[in-house]
Amino acid sequence: QVQLVESGGGLVQPGGSLRLSCAASGRIYSIVTMSWYRQVPGLQREFIAAMGSGGGTAYGDSVKGRFTISRDNARNTGYLQMDSLKPEDTAVYLCHVSVRKFAGRPAADYWGQGTQVTVSS
Repeated sequence: QVQLVESGGGLVQPGGSLRLSCAASGRIYSIVTMSWYRQVPGLQREFIAAMGSGGGTAYGDSVKGRFTISRDNARNTGYLQMDSLKPEDTAVYLCHVSVRKFAGRPAADYWGQGTQVTVSS
């Protein structure tokens, strides 16, 4: 199995910054894609950012220019740097990874439990 542990959430004032981490452990040959989503109760889960194993990135329109995704492949850890936070960024942020457990095998998807981010004065 693969376990994901997110950390770094909390309460921050508008305009502030937070850095989320997602540490993956377990049987991992390679992490194909590491992504972040966010969830607000009653709304659809929203795509935030993704990073492939080659370093390519993609961002949701609502966070472009404010959030930055990165990853440390040696530590199987991903990060989401969130700057210029707004109250509408308040949500549970979830880490998602697509993992190959063995070379040449198809990748499988795993989700973390999420970390709460609250942007409020």
